[in-house]
Amino acid sequence: MHRRDFLAGLGALGAYGLVGAAERADPLRGPDVIFVPTPDEVVDMMLKMAGVTRNDTVYDLGCGDGRIVITAAQKYGARGVGIDIDPERIAEATENARRGGVADRVKIIRGDLFEADISGATVVTLYLLTDLNLKLRPKLLRDLKPGTRVVSHAFSMGDWKPERTAEVAGTTVHLWRIPARKR
Repeated sequence: MHRRDFLAGLGALGAYGLVGAAERADPLRGPDVIFVPTPDEVVDMMLKMAGVTRNDTVYDLGCGDGRIVITAAQKYGARGVGIDIDPERIAEATENARRGGVADRVKIIRGDLFEADISGATVVTLYLLTDLNLKLRPKLLRDLKPGTRVVSHAFSMGDWKPERTAEVAGTTVHLWRIPARKR
């Protein structure tokens, strides 16, 4: 890793620790946060707060090992799309979906969550730092249909007040709903 990459990563210190990525030969940049799995009880709370049903398509931005979209498919019959930039996480999540018996309902995509097409989501889940949520917020508001539910593990969206907040397993879960477009 180059010194400038290391120093750039220092800006993303927090509950996750140091952020950075090994150099890559492909055009995708490295991850914005290191992978920290969401505890199962938090996954359950996120999906319950969002009111996930079999009619939903759950997108997890920064999906890691795929546990949120896999659980959405297994417990609620929803479709899931996991997006992650790290090829190791993509391989792991794809294998987890296969082993979990939901590979027909869960798609794992390698991509940049700031560039990905998320317009098909009815629920979006996040476990990103607040500054990344804030950077992502305009995309969520622009690309998602009114009524789409957005659920974040631990981190807020700045001055966008959540519709609901809950505590579980020593952490906070926030729920927002994409508002109707102003005419």
